[in-house]
Order: sequence, then C-alpha cells, then structure tokens
Amino acid sequence: MKDTKSNKSYRRLAASLVATCLFAAALAGCSGNEEPQPKPEPKRDAIRLDYWTPFSGGDNQFMTEMVEKFNAGQDEIVVEQTNSRLDDYYSRLRTAILAGNAPDVAIIHTTSMPQFVQNGYIEDLTEAAREVGLDWSQFTPNIRKATEYSGRSYGVPLDTHALVMYYNKKHLRAAGVLNEATGKPVIDPGPEGFRQFLEKIRDAVPRSVAPLAMPSTRIDSVWFWWSLYNQMDGGGAFYDESMKTRFDNPKALEALKFVGGLYDTGLIPPDINDSFKLFHDGRAAVIMLGMWGTGAFEHAPELDFGVVPIPVLYDQSAAWGDSHTLAIPTKHGMTEERRRAALTFSKWMVEHGELWSQAGHVPSMTKVVESKAFTEQEYRGDYAAVADYVAYWPRHVKQWTAIEYLIQEFERMNYKQQTPEQALKNAARRIDAGAGG
Repeated sequence: MKDTKSNKSYRRLAASLVATCLFAAALAGCSGNEEPQPKPEPKRDAIRLDYWTPFSGGDNQFMTEMVEKFNAGQDEIVVEQTNSRLDDYYSRLRTAILAGNAPDVAIIHTTSMPQFVQNGYIEDLTEAAREVGLDWSQFTPNIRKATEYSGRSYGVPLDTHALVMYYNKKHLRAAGVLNEATGKPVIDPGPEGFRQFLEKIRDAVPRSVAPLAMPSTRIDSVWFWWSLYNQMDGGGAFYDESMKTRFDNPKALEALKFVGGLYDTGLIPPDINDSFKLFHDGRAAVIMLGMWGTGAFEHAPELDFGVVPIPVLYDQSAAWGDSHTLAIPTKHGMTEERRRAALTFSKWMVEHGELWSQAGHVPSMTKVVESKAFTEQEYRGDYAAVADYVAYWPRHVKQWTAIEYLIQEFERMNYKQQTPEQALKNAARRIDAGAGG
C-alpha cells in the first residue's frame, strides 16, 4: 500500500510540473518571444601583440606597469612586452623587420624615424588610427608634427622628453640664488647672468659639490649646445637643402664657446662620469638632464630639489628634446584585426599618459596634460610647457651617426684637446663625409 500511494503522489507531482512548464511557455508566447534566443557564441581567443621597447631603469618599470594595467582592464588583447638595451635596439629592430619577424608594435624615437619611413619599415597610420577613434588633432602640435612626413602620420606620439634644469635647493639657498617664496632659482638675464649664477654657487658650496654637473663624455654637452643654439634668432640650422652641414657658423660657435667656457673655468668640474648620481647624492647644485630624471629624483629621500625649463640665455625658449612614438613595423601577415588591436593599444597608452608621466615625461595629448591626474603631479607642471618649443634634431636617415661625430668632437673640446672652432669644423667635415648627402 505504501508503494501504491507513493506512485500516485509521484504522478501528481510530475503532472504539476508539466502544467507549470506549459504555463510558463504560454506566458513567453504572450510576451512576443516566439523566436528561440540565440546561444551566446563562445568567446574567441585574445589577440596577442608583441611589443618592443628600448627602456632602462625607471622608464621600463613604468612602461611595464602600464602594459600590465592595459592587459588587466580588458580580455580581447594581450600585449607581451620585450625590452632591450637602447645600444642595439634599432639594429635588432631593423633586422627583425627585414627578416619578417617584426613585432606588432614598437617604440621608435622621432630622431630615428626618417630611416624607418624612407625605407618603408613602418606603416602609414593616418587613416587606420582614425578608425579606432584616435583624433590626431588632440596631440600637442609640436609633438604631432615630429611624426608627420608629407602630411602623413607614421607613429602615435606617446610623449616628449626634453632637457630641463634640476637644482638642489639646499645649495642654491646657501649661495643666495633661491627665491624662497617660489622655490625657483634666481638667475639674471643672458649668458653672463647664468655664468654669474654658477659662480655664486661655486663660491658658497663645498669644493666637493659641482656648481653644474655635466659629463665630459657622452651626449650631454651636445644637448646643451643644441638647446642654446636654437634659442638664438636665426639659430638651429644643421643642414642646407642639399643636406650638407650648416652649423659651422657664428651663432653655433657662440653657443659652443659658452658651453666650452663652463668646462674651461671649472664651473663644470672635469672628468665627471655620472652627473645623475652626483645630483642624486647631493653632490651637484645643478644638472641639465632629460625629464626622465624626475621619477627617480623624487624618490631620493635626502634630496630637496626643483626643476625648471632650460633658462633662456638668448632670444627665445628652446630645449633639445625627442619623443617616443608607438609605430607598427611593416611585416607580412599583418591583418586588419591585428592592426586594429595594435592601434587600440596605442590609443589606450596615449589616453593614459598621466601614468607614463610618472616617469617624468610630458604626455603628448593636450587633454591629458590639462587633466587633474597630470596637473596634480608634483614637478611636471613646472616644465610641461617645454613641449611647445622642443628643438628636435633635423630629419636625416643618418642623424644618429651625425650626433656620434658631434659627441666625439665635443669630448675633445671638453678635455681641451681642441678649440670650439676646431670642434665645429671637424664635426661638420666628418658628417659631410660620413653621414651627409
């Protein structure tokens, strides 16, 4: 009897469930949902992008953090960063392009772009970038133009990084050349005013402290010379229309004599190898360095410093600078889907330039520079305007070779092995023979 009653109960429960299901189906029909709903398609695999960078130290740390943030914020694109030393980065990149193994996205300095554009090594991004919503008019004009060739855009500019002046407030205060109200240095106008500024520092600080720290070797003195040369009305000429050098001229010589005079008088002490470390450790009152120093100096616990644009010693504002750009190397097999993914990543990077500015650089997009996230960062606002008057190197497929010749000849001047006149003439001769034309 128990079994019979259980079977009857089970049959009543089943009938009730069927009735309920039929009632639910009727309601669905009344709501107009006669057509069966399509099943969601299985999620496709993420597009993996190979991204090459040439960063070191703090720059690479900030870049890696940005890549990780991009990857974590969406699941359609995965960017895999490969970082290399700048020393051999461009030779490796050219080799990869020629071998058909190029990355999907690569950082290229604007100084290096001419050879990549001329040889067809990177893509024209003008229209493709617009298709992902990238508005070229949103970039700072001076930065954007550095990536344009015949009106076409070959790279998405990420930043500008220009030469600026860092100063140790303690040492400037001791010399009486610090405005306590503003925290800015007090420098009288012109080359003589800047020289006197350094002389006051030299007279006030211990002998172990450099008034101005600048290496006797490497590129620093070349950057400083190029900045001052471009500050002069009619200055800044490097090549003529036939691509022969034009910088062996009175204005360029005046700028170089000023730089050389700082070495000759000891205002820049001899045999400095690492000006960054000297300043970081409090043993330099002033240094001229790229903006990338900011991110490191602000984490030096004992360093009370400030930073301003390179002082205007001549007629107008100008400072050496370069830009990192996000470019798409030319390669077989680059599909529209991958190109779109690469540009989507590039767009995200420049729209989040406030993250990159933590390394010290000035973002390329005007809306980022004007954003609260950027303006609230200490120090960056003190030199952000430099982006409007950066003096880029001229466009030449062998410009890096030309710069190497300048470095070598300026080093000989810094060590008093030749005069500024000889340095310019020898550099011009070597460039015309080995990098011109």
